[in-house]
Amino acid sequence: MTNKEFDLLDELYFVTSFEELKTALEWSREELFEELLSTIEKGWVKCLEKNTEQEVVYTAIELGEKYTGLFFLASKKGLTEHNNK
Repeated sequence: MTNKEFDLLDELYFVTSFEELKTALEWSREELFEELLSTIEKGWVKCLEKNTEQEVVYTAIELGEKYTGLFFLASKKGLTEHNNK
């Protein structure tokens, strides 16, 4: 796990919006998107629809079109990896 992945997962113990993550981590939109995409592909982060707790699965292209309106949460697998670092 990279330091950036660790920092991202550290922010995702609770459901968090893209904008909240961007503000908390002080990363660019592009940088945050790349880290989210990587951790989602590893199964460490889940995407949730706005105003619901329903997990959604998108392709990388679909995620690229919708990511700013989504919420994110560390998965059990992601929390386990985070806590083992």
